Amino acid sequence: MADHLAQAVSAEETVVEHNNTYHPPRVPLLDTAAQSHPVAAVDERLATGKLLLFGLQHVLVMAAAPIASVFMMAKALGLSQALTINLLSATFVMCGLGSMLQSIGPRGIGARLPFIMLPGGAPVVLFILIAQQTNLQTAAGAVLLTGLAYFVLLPVFRRCLRFFPSLVVGTMLLLVSVNLVKVSGLLITGNPGTPGFAAPTNIFLAFATILFTVLFSRTLKGIWCQLAILLGLVAGTLAAAACGVFKVGTVALWPLFSAPVLLPFGLPQFDVVAALPLIIFSVISMVEATGQTVAIGEAVGKDIDQQRDVPKTIRGDAVMSLVGALFGTSLIVTSGENIGVVRATGVRSRFVTMVSGVILIVFGLLAPLTKLLSLVPEAVVGGTGVIVFAIVGIMGIDMLRRSDLRNHANMYILAVALCAGLLPILIPGLYVNFPPGVRMFLSNGVAMGAITAAALNFLFFHFGNKEKH
Repeated sequence: MADHLAQAVSAEETVVEHNNTYHPPRVPLLDTAAQSHPVAAVDERLATGKLLLFGLQHVLVMAAAPIASVFMMAKALGLSQALTINLLSATFVMCGLGSMLQSIGPRGIGARLPFIMLPGGAPVVLFILIAQQTNLQTAAGAVLLTGLAYFVLLPVFRRCLRFFPSLVVGTMLLLVSVNLVKVSGLLITGNPGTPGFAAPTNIFLAFATILFTVLFSRTLKGIWCQLAILLGLVAGTLAAAACGVFKVGTVALWPLFSAPVLLPFGLPQFDVVAALPLIIFSVISMVEATGQTVAIGEAVGKDIDQQRDVPKTIRGDAVMSLVGALFGTSLIVTSGENIGVVRATGVRSRFVTMVSGVILIVFGLLAPLTKLLSLVPEAVVGGTGVIVFAIVGIMGIDMLRRSDLRNHANMYILAVALCAGLLPILIPGLYVNFPPGVRMFLSNGVAMGAITAAALNFLFFHFGNKEKH
């Protein structure tokens, strides 16, 4: 059975539609020394010390996502402290294993690109809603069903990839950037109407973190310049400690180890109707994975064939979501956030994120380290995120520049897609009076913008009389 599956994957990957292949410009290798057999930047093996430092930089920038997702679940579902710690451990470990899987990419599962995998925000919310409407066992079963749905839907989705040219992907990246900058901004200010909203101390810490990052990037040289994001995060945390916001003394050193537990909620229960919201989201996740794969390919200077490479990314998401469900997590998917880190630092090696995966696993197993990370002020993390996620937007703008926006069709595709994507991002609750299933779909601005752009691209360039455009 396994051999037949491997042959099917191999056969699928040999199909290449050259008209829809995205070929980003070549970038110089990190090692400029003459080599008889040059190694692509994405495959370069850096020194151990550099791998550890660059890998840690990725982890610290992304660590807020798994912590926030678990705390959100624990608060909404009334989970015990012991179960919360266990789920936090499981989430870090699954993110680490997923990052290693995407970086190594064995047998067509994983993109062999510098990806970090994280629990998606929307899937966590859907997991909570399913658990509240049914129970935790059904929610875990819904994640398992969704992991299987990835494999069922992937062949159909793969046929649609030709409707995702650079105009569509650039629009998606720009919307991803706006959405993530907004999320980072809320980390800095808190939600409107809550106690301490827009506290001057938090705003000061965020801007101090940004300033430190810029200063390090401007004044330092070599590897230290490439570590500007990490150093800015550390400097911001020290500033928070000076302000009395970050207190390391509150971290308990016991228990020292925390390991994930198989089936923490008991045996999963399977309800296809209850799982539908997550299954629908799997399609949205595939759309996002397409843009992320193209974008990270461009950032590392690797030629991306959408028909070959995007399915690899999606298979990695599917496998890790299936494995994560067995340990109590929601969907574990590739993250667009680390694209900004890769572009900002210029470090393109996939072995960096492989080491990041190892570090995430260590953090998941060492409980005090996880607790220490959870104490880093959200304003500092938000300040770092604003820079990193804005860089993702710059990449989107760079892709859009390659399309002729004076062209009548391209102009309308971009304008309408931005309307569909920005409205739900900028106006929360825009679709609050719609049915829950429809509201969940329409409220995802990134997916709505990307799908709208792809649909209009089909309408203008693949349907009917195309010459008039």
